[in-house]
Amino acid sequence: MKVLKSVLLIFLVGFIAIQFIRPEKINVSAESGNDIAMVLTVPSSVHQSLKDACYDCHSNSTNYTWYFNIQPAGLMMNRHIKEGREELNFSNFEVNPDKMKEIVEVIKEDEMPLKSYLIIHKKARLDEPRKEELIHWAESLSAY
Repeated sequence: MKVLKSVLLIFLVGFIAIQFIRPEKINVSAESGNDIAMVLTVPSSVHQSLKDACYDCHSNSTNYTWYFNIQPAGLMMNRHIKEGREELNFSNFEVNPDKMKEIVEVIKEDEMPLKSYLIIHKKARLDEPRKEELIHWAESLSAY
């Protein structure tokens, strides 16, 4: 019992200590002439699906929610955002047929949005009609 109390105390002290680490919000200017909607023809319903399901990690306009302020959630969130933007950034979009094919693949395979993201972000869930619309749109552009 004494060991359990010690472990819990160490965990509690560690949890409190990590709260002093404040990751920087990594939003950059959302104004961009290279936003996907400026570069390509994007139907409004497709653009809305992209905003709902993708833009938090794959654009320069992340919506930071309350849990960003609780560590280690904020640290993990920043890592996901950095990795997401490196892979694909809709705010700084360059037409690339391979990226469009990759978008199709990750939607078909239910790899994106991440399951962990969907737990809290109900709006990001893509039902079958929204998935099909995104897939059809991306496939039509993969020949660019």
